[in-house]
Amino acid sequence: MADFARYLNIRSALMPVLSPDGERAAFLTDISGNFQAWSAAAAPNPADPWPRQLTFFADKVWELHGTEQAGHLIAVGDYAGNERQQLYLISNYGAGADAAGGHAVRRLTQNDAAIHAFGAWSADGQEILYTSNARNDVDFDIYRMDLRDGEERRVCECAGRRSIVAWIGEGRYAVSADSVASEQIELYLHDLATGEERHLTADRPPARYASFAARGDAVYLVTDRDHDRGAVCRLDWQTGALVEIAGARRFDAQLDGAAGEIELLATAADGRTAAATVNVEGYSRLFLLDLQEGDLEPVTHLPDGVITHLSFGADGRTLAFDFQSPLQPADVWTLDVGSRSLFRLTHSDRAGIDSAGFVAPQLIRFTTFDGRSLPAFYYRPQTPPPDGGYPCILYVHGGPASQQRPDFDVRFQYFLSQGYALLVPNVRGSTGYGREYMMLDDVERRMDSVADLKAVVEWLHGRPEIAADRIAIYGRSYGGFMVLAALTEYPDLFAAGVDIVGIADWVTFLERTSPWRRAHREREYGSLAQHRDFLRRISPLHKAERIRAPLLVQAGDNDPRVPLYESQQIAERVSASGGTVEFVHYADEGHMFSKLENRIDSFTQMAEFLRRHIGGGRGNAE
Repeated sequence: MADFARYLNIRSALMPVLSPDGERAAFLTDISGNFQAWSAAAAPNPADPWPRQLTFFADKVWELHGTEQAGHLIAVGDYAGNERQQLYLISNYGAGADAAGGHAVRRLTQNDAAIHAFGAWSADGQEILYTSNARNDVDFDIYRMDLRDGEERRVCECAGRRSIVAWIGEGRYAVSADSVASEQIELYLHDLATGEERHLTADRPPARYASFAARGDAVYLVTDRDHDRGAVCRLDWQTGALVEIAGARRFDAQLDGAAGEIELLATAADGRTAAATVNVEGYSRLFLLDLQEGDLEPVTHLPDGVITHLSFGADGRTLAFDFQSPLQPADVWTLDVGSRSLFRLTHSDRAGIDSAGFVAPQLIRFTTFDGRSLPAFYYRPQTPPPDGGYPCILYVHGGPASQQRPDFDVRFQYFLSQGYALLVPNVRGSTGYGREYMMLDDVERRMDSVADLKAVVEWLHGRPEIAADRIAIYGRSYGGFMVLAALTEYPDLFAAGVDIVGIADWVTFLERTSPWRRAHREREYGSLAQHRDFLRRISPLHKAERIRAPLLVQAGDNDPRVPLYESQQIAERVSASGGTVEFVHYADEGHMFSKLENRIDSFTQMAEFLRRHIGGGRGNAE
């Protein structure tokens, strides 16, 4: 049986940024085992064929931000998964860097106890705005730094989870977004000279505002304020008014009757050309958009897959993006806006695994308890079903305001190679299907999404190729709660469970999660002040004696979102109730397991656990 290590050595490349001269592209890739910043020639160049590694941190780089005005980058990293991100300056990464003595990396922020969130560049690319919770660990204030001397100045004191989304008005003003809840973002205008703040979205209905793109004094964004599935709009940053450029229905007209949620937006330097993606049942559809006329043109020669980042080059003639599909790991691509030609910049290694063995899912729909038709991705192994049918893994995504996409998932492809089927639902509360759908599981409706899991298992029971008595449920973070909830509410449906950094008790979770997250999470789940009894009643910890299926629990010691205590207490309670439980935790990880050796250990243990309890391991792997 092939081990997980080989599949975890399949690489990917994400978050591309083009250098000001267009000669090089910087991006994140996990070639070294965890994500670091690299750069490569942006077009075939025999004189410069080899990619360069730009960062060499022990921990992953989370984000990479570039400016069209200067040949440097901002990298965002943390320590051992604690998510207290710091900002680093990567200088001289563009063409000619070797001749100039190579690039340099310098840490900019120095407070290890604080989170620093990159925001925006100045017009000349020599200053940055960012937010940090250094003052009280809860509220994110606005800071300004001149990269030439590294001096940090707090320019505005704020309340809430603020992020800078635009720097406008000849550098005098900034727009910040306060993430109040998954369905509510509030926008503010800041006078950086006086520190004064004005609430731009006061007295307007709650809405999401995302994917901001500023050009000069024009600020563009995607919002669902007036449309359930969003619209591209221009923001009047002096009044908060919106001018709609293209709503979701305009995009629908180009999608042969399909309906999608507008997702990403990027603008070119000319202030007129833009690129946007629409999420259609999880797949990304790429469009070019004229911001003045509102004209749309789909990019039709891109395969079906998922795009997570868009950025234009300085001249506006090249669009860089990352792209992946169920059959292809994420790589960096470019689109020539004039000729519409595509170029694949990176070719991530598949660890010697034949891509012919990869499996794409079938999009299915199942009917749940209230008559709704809900979407799911069904993966079926290439090998014929064994006697009795395939063992099956039901995977539940986290969030809950998130979505399982038809992207490249090494976990799924490994399990498929071992003869497991997978069913991956986007139950109510998932994003990608409009605002109303995302809010169907809020607070008192939380357990409705758990009931959706019962319905999707019933769909599996109707498949003759599935072994109904060998279904395992697997999820991480909020998905871990869904695993524990399903095992306590419907214990007869599952033969095993895998809970990764899951929530066991809503009360202790909200009491212990990082202070800067608590108010935001209470809006989604319910507050300790008003809903404590309800939160306790739906918590799997207090029903742990119902868990009869073997359970694997994994966690990271430094998790700031779902603290280690959640995993510890469910493992202890299941064991005390006479259940079968295995508990593993990693001292140098947080909410996400990023180090290759830990990921190999985690998934290898998971594979062995599932093999013991639901079978499998007899697929078509070498």
